[in-house]
Parts: sequence; structure tokens; C-alpha cells
Amino acid sequence: MAQATKGKLNFRCPSCFMRDIDIDMFYDEDKGEYYCLRCGFTGKEEDVLRLNEAARYRYRAMKLRVVDFGEDNEPITFAPHKGGEQ
Repeated sequence: MAQATKGKLNFRCPSCFMRDIDIDMFYDEDKGEYYCLRCGFTGKEEDVLRLNEAARYRYRAMKLRVVDFGEDNEPITFAPHKGGEQ
């Protein structure tokens, strides 16, 4: 069996990343797809990019601080978080 090699870019496994596990995927040149050694996820580059965008949605407000939750049906107000300030 051939040794696994990293692809041209380091992609995170979308399946593992949704469970807060940061695992790089490997690239199979023969099949032209990426795969994860931990969970067995396989997919083309387009699939991996699409699913990683869905995972980024989860962390979209990580560096923002909620200023106001608003009333019903009003949007939440965010402000940039400045580390070290109280």
C-alpha cells in the first residue's frame, strides 16, 4: 500500500471539524479525492471546500462581542472584541 501524502493545500476534514477535531486531510492522486485517516470521509476538492464553508458559519462571530440581543425578530448587535479590555 502506498504511503499517504499531503495534498497541494492542507484541507481540514469537514466531518471531524464539525466535532471540533482539527485533522488535516490527505490527497489520493489516483482517485483525485481527499480523505481523512480518522473518520473515513472522502470527497473531491469542491465537496471539501463547500463543507468547510458550512463549518466556518459556526465560528463566524468568534472574534465579535454581542452588544445587544434585541427584541423578538430584531438582529443581534455585534462589536469587535478587543482582547485584554474589560
